[in-house]
This record gives sequence, structure tokens and C-alpha cells, in this order.
Amino acid sequence: MPAEFSLIREDSGARLGKITTKRGVIDTPSFMPVGTAATVKALTVDQVNQTGAQIILCNTYHLFLRPGTERIERVGGLHQFMNFNKPILTDSGGFQVMSLSKNTKISEDGATFNSHIDGKKIFISPEKSIDIQKRLNSDIVMVFDECPEYTKDKNRIQKSMDLSLRWAKRSKNEFGNNNEKMLFGIVQGGIFNDLRKECLEKLIDIGFNGYALGGLAVGEPQNEMFDTTESITQHMIKDKPRYLMGTGTPGDLLGAVKRGIDMFDCVLPTRTGRTGLAFTWNGKINIRNSKYTKDDSPLDSKVDCPASNLYSKNYLNHLFNTNEILGSTLLTWHNIAFYQDLMKKIRESIKDGKFKEFYNEHFDVLNS
Repeated sequence: MPAEFSLIREDSGARLGKITTKRGVIDTPSFMPVGTAATVKALTVDQVNQTGAQIILCNTYHLFLRPGTERIERVGGLHQFMNFNKPILTDSGGFQVMSLSKNTKISEDGATFNSHIDGKKIFISPEKSIDIQKRLNSDIVMVFDECPEYTKDKNRIQKSMDLSLRWAKRSKNEFGNNNEKMLFGIVQGGIFNDLRKECLEKLIDIGFNGYALGGLAVGEPQNEMFDTTESITQHMIKDKPRYLMGTGTPGDLLGAVKRGIDMFDCVLPTRTGRTGLAFTWNGKINIRNSKYTKDDSPLDSKVDCPASNLYSKNYLNHLFNTNEILGSTLLTWHNIAFYQDLMKKIRESIKDGKFKEFYNEHFDVLNS
């Protein structure tokens, strides 16, 4: 079965679509829980599936370091390794090379760096990244790019973008032809709209199955992220999926959907869940707060998840304040379920032609 995207409807800037893969359908707009090291932290695969997630993200950089490509390839790939039978997208590792690695040196050939785990010297090229992802057997593969830090130095961004474009072409050559998988190009250019447009046009010339926006959600204010997103999506191909990488809060997601984005990932719902922060339809909740010792209501009865509606805030407060592992599991489970509920309701509003009303009703609360 060839992997493909179909655009079903547009409404007030938002897009309803569907990505079809041999491992299942992904309804868009879609949020991908992050399973960095072949696990969505604190959750079983069954719990992830119960949230309604149709796809997860795993990371090339981390899996290459641990447990190593060979161990995963030996059992047939990531799906068999972690017992997840739905689509998987693998990030190429470019962001982690920038954010985690030490003594990183970027050259035309690729990136040389010291592992953040043991200091071992590592080299990853565009060809190496794609080869790893092919051996991991993911369904959506990302090109290897340089992800620069947030800066207003246009010359720095231009140089990085040009290198990423050359790497994108090499990534596609290494990927070859496989109509059962999708290869996404990554649009760089920082907050400079002219560079973004130039990068997109050159990526379209190379030709990819989808186009991601990289180099955002790296420290810039939300309004700059929205402005940059809105500017570039006006030039993106309508019948290709659009992916905003590493974003974000519920308000970020809703605002980016309004600006034409189809796919998202972020560690936020799992990371904050482990520390006691829950996202709900009534706003954020810090479950460690003492006021919840007398609150016997569930986290959010509107969300169809056991963690959302079967355990009281009183009980969850107790779990976190006594450092019980179950607390992290329940809040993570709830947060992922909430994000999936948010995306489902967004899709329903687009289908019904009521996205503008949905946005106006919920954005301020979700963005607070």
C-alpha cells in the first residue's frame, strides 16, 4: 500500500486530512506522543493506544546510541521491538545533535560530536541518519538537517539553511524509492520569512512526501512562531502534509492549526505529567498544590481516559507528594489523552465547518 496524504476540507485556515500508511491511517490534524527511546515515558503501549494516538515519534539519535541500530533491526524494526503496531515517525537526530551533544563540529560531510551519555566520539552524516532510519523501519523518515539555536543573526541562519538544503538532497538520494514510506523535508530559515520561502521552494524542487517546519519552538516568543508559521504555510503545497516540529502547548497547537499545520510532536505532555502538571479543558493544574487535598473531583471528566476521570485530585496530590511512581503514570496518561481529545475535537470542528467558533471558545483558556 503506497503511503499518501489526502486533504479533505479546509475551514478558517485549518485543514482536515488523512495520511494513509500500510500500518494504519493518521487523521490530521494529529499529535504524535514522543517515544524518544522506543517508549512513551511512564506508559505501556496499551495505555498509549487507549488515548487514541494513531502515530508516535521515536528518535534516531537516541536509538543509535542506545540500544543501537543492530538490536532493533535484528527483530524486524521498531514496531516489533516495542510492540507498537501503528505508524512511527523517526526524527533524524539533527535537533539532538544541537541540543544534547558536546563539542559538536559541523562540516559539509556531517556532524561530529561527543555522546552525551559516555563522551564517545560520534559522526552522523545525512546518509548515516537515513540508513539508521531505514533499518529502524519507521513509516515516516525525516531528512538530516542542522537545527540552529534561536538567533536574529541572519547570516548564521542563511549559512545553516544552505547546508541543510544540501543535506536534504543527499538524504533523498540515500532514501531512494519506497512508496510504502514517506520522506519529509525540513524547512529552515529561522524567523526570516524570505529565507523560509527560499528554503521551501528549493525543497519542493528536490521533492518530498511532506514538509516540516524546523527551527521553531526553540526559544522564540509564541507570536513570532505563529507569524513565521502563517507566512510560510501560505506557500506550502496543499496536497502535502505539514509538520511543525517540537510544538508545543495546547495553545500552540490550536494556534498553529489555525495557520494550516497538520502534524505536531512535543515532550511537554509527558515531561510535565511526570512533574505534576496536568492540562485540562479548564486550563492547567499543578496537582501538588495543597488546595487539591480537599478536591475529590477527577482531573477532567470530559476526557475519556481512566486517568482523567477515575482518580480524584485529592488522591493524585497524595501520590505526587509521596513520590509514588503511579502519580507520574496517571498524569502522563491523562495529558496524552487530553492532547488526543483536543486534536479529535479540532478535527470534528473542521469537519462541521465550525473551527472558527471552536478556536474563539477555547484558545484563551488553552493558551493560559
